[in-house]
Amino acid sequence: MGMTLRVIDQEMVRRILTYEACIPLMRQAMIALSGGRTTQVLRQIIDLKGGRAFGVMPGAAEATFGAKMISVYPENFAKGIQSHQGAVLLFEPQSGALAAVIHAGEVTAIRTAAATAAASDALARPNASRLAILGYGEQAHRHAHAMVQIRPVSEIRLWGRSHERAQTLAKRLEAELERPVIVCSSAREAVRDADLICTVTAAAEPILESAWVADGAHVNLVGSSRDGPREVDDALVVRGRVFADHREGVLKQGAEVRHAIAAGLIGEDHVLGEIGEVMSGAKTGRQVSGDVTIYKSLGAIVQDLYAGWFIYERALAEGLGTEASF
Repeated sequence: MGMTLRVIDQEMVRRILTYEACIPLMRQAMIALSGGRTTQVLRQIIDLKGGRAFGVMPGAAEATFGAKMISVYPENFAKGIQSHQGAVLLFEPQSGALAAVIHAGEVTAIRTAAATAAASDALARPNASRLAILGYGEQAHRHAHAMVQIRPVSEIRLWGRSHERAQTLAKRLEAELERPVIVCSSAREAVRDADLICTVTAAAEPILESAWVADGAHVNLVGSSRDGPREVDDALVVRGRVFADHREGVLKQGAEVRHAIAAGLIGEDHVLGEIGEVMSGAKTGRQVSGDVTIYKSLGAIVQDLYAGWFIYERALAEGLGTEASF
C-alpha cells in the first residue's frame, strides 16, 4: 500500500514560518540539542566548482527524524534565485514513513536568521539598537528582518564589496522595515559603535577585525559554514566569549575557531558552551556589559527538523500543500 506524503512549496513555507513563530522554535531546538534530546551527525559537504557546494544533514528530534539535502550557489541571489536549493525530508516516527517534502531553500533562509536572532536575544545587551550587517546577499536581507524582532533596532548599517548591490538591498530594507539603512564604505565604518554585528558574507579571508569592534558588542558569525573560509580575525575570537550552535560541529568545522586554535592562541575550552545552554540557564552568556559575545553558527539539522515539523503540522491542520502517493 502506498503512503501519502505532503509536498510543501516555497510560498507555503513563507506563509507559515514567520519570524515571530520561528525565533521561539529555534530557541526550543537549541535547548533540546544541548539537552541531549536530539541526535545529529556532522554535516557532509561536497565542494563543487566555482565556490558552490552540496550538503547533506541528517538528524532526529523528538517529534520527527529526517534530513536536508541542499545545494549552495552563492551567486544566485544577484539573479533573483535563492542561493540554497533542495528539500527537507521529514519522516513520521510511528510508522517510519516519509511524511513531508518541504522547500529547503525557504526553510534555511528563515530558520538561519531566526536562530541568529534567538542567539542574539540570549547574548546581546537589552538596549542594543545599532545593527551592522556585513554582506548583501539573501542572509543579509533575512537577518535584518529577524534582528528587528528581538531588539529595538533604530539604525541598520550595511557593507559589502559591491557598493551598488549594497545600495540595492538598503533601499529594499528601508521600504520593508521603515527605518534608516545606511550603506557604509568599509566594514570598519559599518561596525563602529555597533551593538549587534552579523557577518553573512562569502569571504575566504577575514573582513572584520577585533580593533574595529566596540566593547559590549554582540557578534554573529554566520557566513562561513565549514572549515576554511573565515570572516573575522583571530584577535576577535580570542577577545570574545564564544558560544556555538553545536559545540562538536564548531570545533571540527568552525573555521574562525579552528584557525585560532591552530595558531595556538586558544584551546577548545575557549568555546564556552552551546547557545542552548545559555538559553536554558545552564551557562552564563554575557557576564558584564562590556563583554564582547560571539555566536558561531554553522546551522544544525535540528533547526530544520523543528521548523519543518511545525510547517508540516500547520499544513496538515489547514489542508495546505499538495498530497502525493508514495
